[in-house]
Amino acid sequence: MSNKPKVYTYKSMKNLAQRLRSDLKDLDFVLLYAYNGTGKTRLSMAFSDYGKKKKDERDTLYFNAYTEDLFHWDNDLDGDTERVLKINSESKFFAGFKELVLEEKIFSYLERYSDFDFKIDYENWTVSFSRRIQLGEKEVVVENIKISRGEENIFIWCIYLAICELTIDRAEAYSWVKYFYIDDPISSLDDNNAIAVASDLAKLLRKGKGRLKAVISSHHGLFFNVMCNELKVSSHKEYFLHRGNVSGSYTLRATNDTPFFHHVAILSELQQASESGKLYTHHFNMLRSIMEKTATFFGFDDFSDCIHGVDDEVLYARALNLLSHGKYSAYEPKEMVPDTKKLFCDILKSFLDRYKFSLPELLTNETKESK
Repeated sequence: MSNKPKVYTYKSMKNLAQRLRSDLKDLDFVLLYAYNGTGKTRLSMAFSDYGKKKKDERDTLYFNAYTEDLFHWDNDLDGDTERVLKINSESKFFAGFKELVLEEKIFSYLERYSDFDFKIDYENWTVSFSRRIQLGEKEVVVENIKISRGEENIFIWCIYLAICELTIDRAEAYSWVKYFYIDDPISSLDDNNAIAVASDLAKLLRKGKGRLKAVISSHHGLFFNVMCNELKVSSHKEYFLHRGNVSGSYTLRATNDTPFFHHVAILSELQQASESGKLYTHHFNMLRSIMEKTATFFGFDDFSDCIHGVDDEVLYARALNLLSHGKYSAYEPKEMVPDTKKLFCDILKSFLDRYKFSLPELLTNETKESK
């Protein structure tokens, strides 16, 4: 009998969300690794929507791309001085926000990642930012600064952490929360901050263990691995989430008791795309990412050292470098032209011929869900 973990297929996003909720009946946490464009954000919304039994009822406090949309900038185009981040106060995400006065909790997280300060205007629902800078021998405060997109993301993330902390501490305003669903909180962070964010999040989740359940999904391998290690003493499952071969379907493969397979899964996806001829420009980005990680593993100086067996290895390396740096979106895919498809297939084949990944094993032992 094979010991390979089964791959479960679900016919729709709703069925997949049901599966995660079913897992959380017996577990504290579910961790999902998935490549960008798989549908992680949509899954977080499907999970949340499943808890809305009535119009005004819900049970999930989520963090995803929609959370970031609750904030937008007023850059004071006329005066160019009073720049503020506006808050959508109508969202239930901010229930009790004004009464609970969260500045201290937010700043306790923010100071770990950034060096700016903030003030919340609860009457106008705006946030202004400032930063201390050295000017000659004096330290001065620069008011109403425009923080970077990465700093904005981490600020919003710190608000979420503060609200999670209030929820765990049983604040009445968030008594409706039964689940946290967190999708990719670290898209703009470097590796050091990714580790810090994962560690802080895991510490907070462990504090609420037994009372609040959580799903965490990410495309960031380092963040995912840190979360797995930090939560390994808790009851949890780790999955690789992948788009199924049938349109609209999704697969889950448990990775708890196996090596971490997400790089192999991406290669399997690239091989399937190459064989089908359905190749899009973002596939170059995926292939380069795999080659860079392979080069690091073998101690090579550059990913081009992983290109072998083609007529002009230097030329192919330059082509891959150029094509993988385009602004290609997995959400609005653009199909490659025939010549580029051939180039991609040649590079992929030479890579797989040299490095013998066991790709067919990835999707064996597949179990179909009837739901």
